[in-house]
Amino acid sequence: MDGSNRTMDPSCRQQPPLAIDIIVKLDVFGIILYSLLTFMAAVSMLVFIEECIYIYKKVPANKKSIIIWVNGAAPVIATMSCLGMWIPRATMITDMTSACYFAVVVFKFLIMMLEEVGGDEAFLKRAGKHKLKISTGPCCCCCLCLPHVAITRRTLFLLKLGSYQFALMKLVFTILSLVLWTNGTFDLSDLSITGAAIWINPFVGILTIIALWPVAIMFMHLRTVLRTIKIIPKYAIYQLVLILSQLQTAIINILALNGTIACAPPFSAAARGYMMSQQLLILEMFIITLVARLLYRREYDPLPQEVDDNENSKMIVVAQSA
Repeated sequence: MDGSNRTMDPSCRQQPPLAIDIIVKLDVFGIILYSLLTFMAAVSMLVFIEECIYIYKKVPANKKSIIIWVNGAAPVIATMSCLGMWIPRATMITDMTSACYFAVVVFKFLIMMLEEVGGDEAFLKRAGKHKLKISTGPCCCCCLCLPHVAITRRTLFLLKLGSYQFALMKLVFTILSLVLWTNGTFDLSDLSITGAAIWINPFVGILTIIALWPVAIMFMHLRTVLRTIKIIPKYAIYQLVLILSQLQTAIINILALNGTIACAPPFSAAARGYMMSQQLLILEMFIITLVARLLYRREYDPLPQEVDDNENSKMIVVAQSA
């Protein structure tokens, strides 16, 4: 045991290095890698800005801000990951910023689906005789015995509230975590029962699952009528961003804390895990940004009016005419 302690690099037990320490120790491969990933993050943000200009000019006023919010998930995460890559000691803050942004995107995606069918009133007007299937993921995909729920103004309010609570509470818990962190109380690597992270993170996970459920319910109900605007690949992209930014990052961090990811000076095992996560996210979000641009760059014409009397078919809604 004593021998292993003598051979271990002291930096493996230290906090993440400063940005200047990374720059000084970069070799040729590191310079190329960091430059390429920084370029990808910059291109992602430039593509997003160009898409915002297109949306501002081409999209109806009631959809502009919503689509911009949803479209910005990947480039914002890529930008925050790039900052975390260059400044490892800020990784927790950049990750929390990305998570807060995506919490808003969860709510905005639900609102976007409603706006695509004409808004709340148009949805309620044509959906009164239909019912929502609530036995869907991520909460109740196995509970097939759950009854279908009538579509009313109260039901729509509860669906919105279920997603909105995550956007609000995620911000509250992020601020609380940062305050506790400055006091030395919040530490992601502290998994003891007395640590703040072991209580806050699982509760945020529960809120996340609750928020994703209304979005899944609405998607399952509207996927047929919104098929012409490519809602299925849009929903797939939204789910992919969630998995990569939350689940993938959590898995890598757990592996680092367990010692599966080895220390590589000047990075400790935990810091190296965070670094690998940031670098992967930049590449993945760059690709997703380009794909999302193809999906959202279209003519935003009202949906055609259709009538469907088959009780087993999905609802068809008339968008509000101009």
